[in-house]
Amino acid sequence: MEILEKPIEDIITVRLVKNKEEVEASQRLRYKVFYEEQHAVPSAEMAAKKMDFDEYDDVMDHLVVVDERLPMGQHIVGSYRVMRREVADKFGKFYSDSEFDIQPLLTTGAEVLELGRSCVLEPYRTRSVLQKLWGGIAHYVAEHKIGLMFGCACLEGNDISKIADQLSYLYHYHLAPPALRVRAVESRYVDMNIVPKEELNVKQIFQNLPPIIKGYLRLGASVGDGAIIDYQFNSTDVCIIVPTHLITDKYFKHYQRITNNAITIDDNFADRMRSTKSA
Repeated sequence: MEILEKPIEDIITVRLVKNKEEVEASQRLRYKVFYEEQHAVPSAEMAAKKMDFDEYDDVMDHLVVVDERLPMGQHIVGSYRVMRREVADKFGKFYSDSEFDIQPLLTTGAEVLELGRSCVLEPYRTRSVLQKLWGGIAHYVAEHKIGLMFGCACLEGNDISKIADQLSYLYHYHLAPPALRVRAVESRYVDMNIVPKEELNVKQIFQNLPPIIKGYLRLGASVGDGAIIDYQFNSTDVCIIVPTHLITDKYFKHYQRITNNAITIDDNFADRMRSTKSA
């Protein structure tokens, strides 16, 4: 019983799924978080199976948070999907293509990685667990020599008036530099510049952001121009962009050191990003 007395963050591991059964366990977890907790709207087939799934599940890599104390099938308590460019090229698209014009990211010369479908069960939503999850992502980034990460991140709800402060904070303080500034597709574009910068309570707004978005920002992330409303997931999405050369987090240094894999980008990319400021 000694293991039960340890803090949650001390008994979990982060790794890629091992088999189809673990992918299905991840899909059940996603259903529980997105549909039962956050009130997304499932298809009839999803509701019957109590699983969140789509065409990307068969081609993306699934990074999972595992609590080994729990029985098989219930041991996955967090999940992330990741997609490298070579996989997207073979499949024909990234998930984000339906929401954002990501062409600026694809012309940087960097190896890119799309992040998405992130979810963690409520008892495990601690900063320590999130840091461990980011450690797993850092390991993946080092292994595949990723220079740039991106993906859709969700603010809960689709009533813009209720999240105007959060959208405005992201726009005023974290807008991506022009060279990386993806834009929401015109047919779904929602302006994020709603509340004047001087009227924002920055400290309070940051505290109220979803934990995953706070985690991105702590890593040095920026956001694209414009949000989109996702009615299926009862959310408002922004595009998060993370050039890995900006990240000074210990995980990236640690995993680059133990794998001897440097993050590779084109020769001028880092200098351009450092010298380019948000408009």
